Amino acid sequence: MSACPAPSLAPTSRSPDPSTLPVAWDDPSRAAAFGRWLDALRMPQALDVASLRMASADASFRRYFRIDTAHGSRIIMDAPPDKEDCAPFAHVARVLTDAGLKVPEVLDWDTTQGFMLLGDLGPDTMMQALQPERPQANLPLYLQAIDALVLLQKASRPGVLPVFDTAMQKREMALFPQWYLTQYRGIALDERMRGTLDQTFEAITAESLAWPGVYVHSDFMPRNLMVPSDDGRMGVLDFQDAVYGPITYDIGSLMRDAFLSWEEDFVLDVTIRYWEKARAAGLPVGPDFGAFYRGVEWTGLQRHLRVTGIFARLTLRDGKPRYLADTPRFIAYLRATAGRYRELKPLLRLIDQVEGIQEAGGFAFGRV
Repeated sequence: MSACPAPSLAPTSRSPDPSTLPVAWDDPSRAAAFGRWLDALRMPQALDVASLRMASADASFRRYFRIDTAHGSRIIMDAPPDKEDCAPFAHVARVLTDAGLKVPEVLDWDTTQGFMLLGDLGPDTMMQALQPERPQANLPLYLQAIDALVLLQKASRPGVLPVFDTAMQKREMALFPQWYLTQYRGIALDERMRGTLDQTFEAITAESLAWPGVYVHSDFMPRNLMVPSDDGRMGVLDFQDAVYGPITYDIGSLMRDAFLSWEEDFVLDVTIRYWEKARAAGLPVGPDFGAFYRGVEWTGLQRHLRVTGIFARLTLRDGKPRYLADTPRFIAYLRATAGRYRELKPLLRLIDQVEGIQEAGGFAFGRV
């Protein structure tokens, strides 16, 4: 069989326009609690209750609504407390605000029910503004994203966010064999496969933890960045999983996106520009870009293993199959990185065995 085809440049995982969807509730008691909370805020926040509509839903159990007020629109987060904890969101929002980033302001929070009234950063994400077939046309947006990332990292202090340590990294990578290989692909892992995965996870963790720690957003990608408004600052969303971890992580998330792939020349261009800005800001990215890029690739490998497992879990456990459309993108990322480093060749052979791929002349094909 031939090598797997390169993933399309075009974003996938398309969903219906959420603003056209009604706000529906599976639990009548939760709907009633929401109604009482919203009614209590109607006067103090000048809410137009009749304007309530869906804004978005993500891969978690959270939903977001948009509502109009006399002072502009607001966002409401619906996070069932038995499934989601709003405390990290509120904590990280304060951390990012103190760092100078533009994030939604928490205007009201029902800690018991998991309802939040938030400031609205607008309807347009960076992803929606990108032109996939014209990479260089998107450079200004990526430079603004880099500016926000450098600002975040400059504010870093240990002891503020959870540490992205060995245990957490391995726990995340374990999602790949658990959900993708075993549950989705139906692979019965033999001793050789388990040995390959264990050795690979050890090597990835060692490389990742060799880099200095900073604040890590954990999902720093165009779908979670908002097009700058009048103040020129890019907005940042979906930051509740932020940790203190390797400085190589977030730039890899930005350039090896879960829903959009770029050719490597553009990936390198933006990554070099980030590295130069980070060095100028005194951040610990090191004097050798080649060494830094290796760190970005290896740290990205940890993320790609995790997300591949999560996308399979979303399909099998949570009934959200649309995310699997992007699985070939992550397999291509994994193969491109594993094919570049001798220490990772066993992982490449394992993936190729699972995917039914034969290497073509020893070269790795496809976007990275």
